[in-house]
Amino acid sequence: MPNYVPLSAQEFEELHRLLSAVLSTRNVPVVIPGEAILGIEAIAAGIAAPGRKILNIVTGPYGTIFGNWLARGGAEVVNVQSSFDDVASVEAVAEAIENHRPSALSFVQAEAATGGSNPTRRILELARRSGLVTVIDAVSAIGAEPVPTDEWGIDFVAVGAQKGLAGPNGISAVGISDRGWEFLESNPGAPRDSILSLLDLRRPKADPYAGRIPPNIPVLEARALIEALRRIEQDGLPAVNRRHRLASSAAIAGIRALGLEPWQRSEASYSPLVTTVRLPGGGGLRLDRPEGIVAPGDGALNGKLLRINHFGANAGREAVEQAIVTLAGLARRDPKEAIAATGAVWEAEHGR
Repeated sequence: MPNYVPLSAQEFEELHRLLSAVLSTRNVPVVIPGEAILGIEAIAAGIAAPGRKILNIVTGPYGTIFGNWLARGGAEVVNVQSSFDDVASVEAVAEAIENHRPSALSFVQAEAATGGSNPTRRILELARRSGLVTVIDAVSAIGAEPVPTDEWGIDFVAVGAQKGLAGPNGISAVGISDRGWEFLESNPGAPRDSILSLLDLRRPKADPYAGRIPPNIPVLEARALIEALRRIEQDGLPAVNRRHRLASSAAIAGIRALGLEPWQRSEASYSPLVTTVRLPGGGGLRLDRPEGIVAPGDGALNGKLLRINHFGANAGREAVEQAIVTLAGLARRDPKEAIAATGAVWEAEHGR
């Protein structure tokens, strides 16, 4: 029988403590009563306003969506776009900051749809030097790669639990710095009395656990998230990040041993969460529906790439080998050499 008893004050406080820990922040994150896309849209609605110019880096579908939401709110949006088989150019971002003088900068840290991970730290260094408010979609990064919010000076960071954290998708969070809250409060058009209102969800800074627990928090999902975050705390976040990076390296080794190419053009941009495989021209290696941890590309990327979703419970040797066997079957190739290549990656790590 599921436990429908309302969250206790102790559970509510633990949820926030664990979220703060995984984001490496002293601030109390906002708990979002829904999937992470809700928190991302709430950020866009809260910061977009006429007279605000926002530099939006687009390296995949979610960057495009976020820019559209900013424009809907009246902001002047300057998009810096790369091809979806590449990540952001630090030089192009620096040039755009110099030319357009925005007040804020937004981007997706890692794009699950493309398997690319942006040079987040270097982009944030540029933003800090120019005094920009920074907005990061880290849904496909958290748990798979570092997201040290306070150290990197991130003002808004949206996270979900269903990927690298191996948790539920019905609850998420947004981390907001003091400067981020000021940016929200200075926008007269920021939503209030709305599901998109971050200001309505803000907890009092002096005592964030004072007053009643918000009734819109999904209880079962909140408890599932607490359990997932406890596992992360027990394993250690660096170890969880390392496991995802190892899964990525093993998947790349297996792909290459099959004679296939990664979708991402630069090795430095490979996401530790998802590895994408370029489909050869002329067809013959097409997948129209998910098969195990291998899935087709989304939207316009369908028919161009396949995704290996090695995250959470699948960030391990068995799951990666299963994916390589699936790819070998699609390519009509013997998987033995590819499995040996993936195994060599794991064995090298464990032999250190």
